[in-house]
Amino acid sequence: MRIGLITPDPGHPLLAAATALLTSSGGHRVEVLDPAAAPDGTPADVYLLKSRTPRALALARELESRGARVVNSAAATGRCQDRTAMARDALRAGLPFAPTRSYASGAELALGEAASAGPVVVKSRHSRKGDVVVRLDSASRIRDFAAGAAHEPYVVQDFVRNPGWDHKLWAVGPHLFAAVRRSELSPHAPGGGPVPLAELPPAWPALVRRVGEVFGLDVYGVDVIDGGGGDALIIDVNAFPGIRNQPGAPDALAEFALRAGREALR
Repeated sequence: MRIGLITPDPGHPLLAAATALLTSSGGHRVEVLDPAAAPDGTPADVYLLKSRTPRALALARELESRGARVVNSAAATGRCQDRTAMARDALRAGLPFAPTRSYASGAELALGEAASAGPVVVKSRHSRKGDVVVRLDSASRIRDFAAGAAHEPYVVQDFVRNPGWDHKLWAVGPHLFAAVRRSELSPHAPGGGPVPLAELPPAWPALVRRVGEVFGLDVYGVDVIDGGGGDALIIDVNAFPGIRNQPGAPDALAEFALRAGREALR
């Protein structure tokens, strides 16, 4: 089977390990596509889209128009880049997503949050590498941020008190993985690591599955904080995250790629 990787970084640990499994044990062919390149020749049986750049999405859409199966689809991947749309779609679907306020610029944010007593979390509206994610604890901090902010749209979520780490929940097809990670908003919180699924609140695995259904994702991550008593509050959804240091994740990705390729050939 031919599997294409749409990525600028085929050496990423998850992709590299899955590639080794596919090529060494199954004899499958893995081809890397530079997101900046145009598709050439006969499409592969399935493509894994691990890039969120406009060029990568355009390449994925072109391959889809030629009948190729892309995981995740260009539409689903793009949907996860707009945090305003993400919050709207999640809340419409009844998911426990953090209420999100949107502003066209830092100046509008300062006006809209002028009466805020904080703390709040400010994020770039459009998710990308190196985007803004910052906690601001008062109206004066919000004004200071806005004064120096890059001219771009932002979203604001009320900060929810928590122990200082996020739960990272990942799905790779039918397989689930979990970990706790030190929150970037709480740099002094205790370190984290993998978490057995049996130790999660019972409703959380089903919640992850529901997120995949709502957003049309097959390989994805859900960032969750415990809102109290094991009640999940979703703060972000990511298409095709790195899933680092999770035993079994490369095997799950290789298995899912083959399954998706077989389904595409039917």
